[in-house]
Amino acid sequence: MNVRTLVDVMVVASVVSALAVTPRVLARRSDPVGAARRSVFSPPVVLALVTGLIYVNQVLFTVYVLRVHDGDPSFVARYLPAGWFDLASRNPALRHLAGHFPAPGLLAPSVLRVQAFLELPFVLLVFATVMRWLDADLYRRIARSAALPLASVSYTAVFCLVEWDLRNPYTVDDLVVRSVSAVLTPILLALCAARDRGAARTPASVPGLLVFIGSLGALGVLVLVVYDTALLYSLGRLPERLPLALAAAVLLLGLRRVASRLEGRPARRGLTLAFLRHVLRYWLSLFFVPALAVRYGVLFGTPQLAAGVALVTAATACALAARDVLAEARRTADGGSVGPQDGRPPAGLLLARGLGCAVLAGTGAACLAASLTPRSYYEVTLLSSAAAFLVATVAVCGFADARSAPRSPGADG
Repeated sequence: MNVRTLVDVMVVASVVSALAVTPRVLARRSDPVGAARRSVFSPPVVLALVTGLIYVNQVLFTVYVLRVHDGDPSFVARYLPAGWFDLASRNPALRHLAGHFPAPGLLAPSVLRVQAFLELPFVLLVFATVMRWLDADLYRRIARSAALPLASVSYTAVFCLVEWDLRNPYTVDDLVVRSVSAVLTPILLALCAARDRGAARTPASVPGLLVFIGSLGALGVLVLVVYDTALLYSLGRLPERLPLALAAAVLLLGLRRVASRLEGRPARRGLTLAFLRHVLRYWLSLFFVPALAVRYGVLFGTPQLAAGVALVTAATACALAARDVLAEARRTADGGSVGPQDGRPPAGLLLARGLGCAVLAGTGAACLAASLTPRSYYEVTLLSSAAAFLVATVAVCGFADARSAPRSPGADG
């Protein structure tokens, strides 16, 4: 079978395994937690460390090319697509470092091999960070379940298929390094999750969800900058991208401070906002395993299949979220706080009506964002469209809940 077919197989296998494993993981009893607190083992901290190591490797790679290959990366660039290896070889600081670096030949592993080890923890930690922002208990459950090694195997298999499609003299080494990383990375993340006892949770409220979406967007910008400048060995682009990265980092820090203040505040219980939070929770869990297969399926596999798999996870998340929210509404009604005598429509009709308006508004906002986004990587358009869709959806859902009776049934959990 060719690489395209194998990538498609991984897309299907990943989503099937996620649909089989994830619901059982979420059905387990929650882990005991203590008071919310910061941890040196939290995903954002470890992610920052891994990102720092990626950039250190870029510096060492530049030194290696300057000293061993006279600043010419064509010895490896000729094996890879255009857009790679825009080096910062004219940077005075790097040239000074290269001129004084002892035994530069020892830096040969900086050519693809080090990145092959660090790419898996980088991607998994980005996903773990987003999960923990939404629900710390969700992050712990996933990180200490079969879903994590499944994701590691899925991501590594896809990385290796792409490596083989772009094979070069370093490919065999890279495959071995990626296999080692696939074993060690889940162990690292599971150990970090075992030491995490925080109770962080995004409330099902307009401010809480908007802060989460803003954090997701800012992190997405930073990930794209790392991809563009470091994962493509193009450190020469960093000066141009640095103002955007710094703005995203400042915004992210500010939003996380706001999020920490919102965690302890009670939120008004609203049906549609509770549904949105449940959807995000289920979708992140279900999409965790097939995420990278879907991402590379667009480029190296069948795009229609990748899109179909993404829609399957989204539809499943919506179905599970509706089940939970409507069940909570029925329990509330049976408890006597809400009943037929209040004259309001049934919870299912209220939910469908609010979500219908929200989806229409979100779709319009996503299309507008896509049309205004400059064309570069398709992930940039996807990020801006998704952010616009979510912001508009949250705003409309908040308006729908506000128009409901103050005792509108819902769930914040």
